[in-house]
Amino acid sequence: MNKQGYKSGFVSIIGRPNVGKSTFLNRIIGQKIAIMSDKPQTTRNKIQGVYTENEAQVIFIDTPGIHKPKHKLGDFMVKIAQNTLKEVDVVLFMVNAAEGLGRGDEYIIETLQQTKRPVFLVINKIDQISPDDLLLLIDKYRTLYPFAEIVPISALEGNNVDALIGAIKKYLPEGPQYYPADQVTDHPERFIISEMIREKVLHLTREEVPHSVAVVIDAIEKRGGGAVYVNATIVVERPSQKGIIIGKQGSMLKEVGKRARQDVELLLGSKVFLELWVKVQKDWRNRMSQLRDLGFREDEYL
Repeated sequence: MNKQGYKSGFVSIIGRPNVGKSTFLNRIIGQKIAIMSDKPQTTRNKIQGVYTENEAQVIFIDTPGIHKPKHKLGDFMVKIAQNTLKEVDVVLFMVNAAEGLGRGDEYIIETLQQTKRPVFLVINKIDQISPDDLLLLIDKYRTLYPFAEIVPISALEGNNVDALIGAIKKYLPEGPQYYPADQVTDHPERFIISEMIREKVLHLTREEVPHSVAVVIDAIEKRGGGAVYVNATIVVERPSQKGIIIGKQGSMLKEVGKRARQDVELLLGSKVFLELWVKVQKDWRNRMSQLRDLGFREDEYL
């Protein structure tokens, strides 16, 4: 039975790559469910985070950054972001205050002309600019689109995030609690673990290995004493990338495993043994068969 006056709904977070969408989502949920990196195009799938309180439940969908695609994987990523506009009750268009209004933002605003949903302008990273510059930026965006709300925040510092939640709730319909109160995402553990490993690869290799990295979880097994054994394969496009990820005498791969294991242990609340392998699959981001094998399904992007 639905509680009287209980509000629930779906909220899409869209924006250019690297404006802080995943940082915001992890701040709201209170734990890491979305991969974070200072490299653009880190998020590849729709990440659903569930925020629950006594009067409302908000299901946030963190989408890949909208950008000009350079390969089939990029096409998928942009289609995911655009398709969520049809599925939600509120759209959060997040921009980076420090970067100002750019062509990428104008392209997204053109896309938003198609939606009938209320659109919030969420100006993130306000800790990086002066109040006067913030007011000028707000005025620029106001001339381009009739935003339902304009909310400046700092996802990293937490500034004004509660006010944004309050504003979102005003626009949600009355509805059921879709997920249990203690559930923070609809993604399986296998997906979250693969993203945690991929994040460590991106952090540690920096510019040496671009986003031609995928992670496949080959096996997760619980054994005696409550320990969890995870086997995973890191997929790259070139032998040189494999060499970088393995490192001298396996040092880089060992460090990736060490850092990822710490996150996975926090996620599972158990002792974790993590075994990593690295495999080359040439040009996998442009091959439909390999994209399917790595979990990118065409029917999700139509």
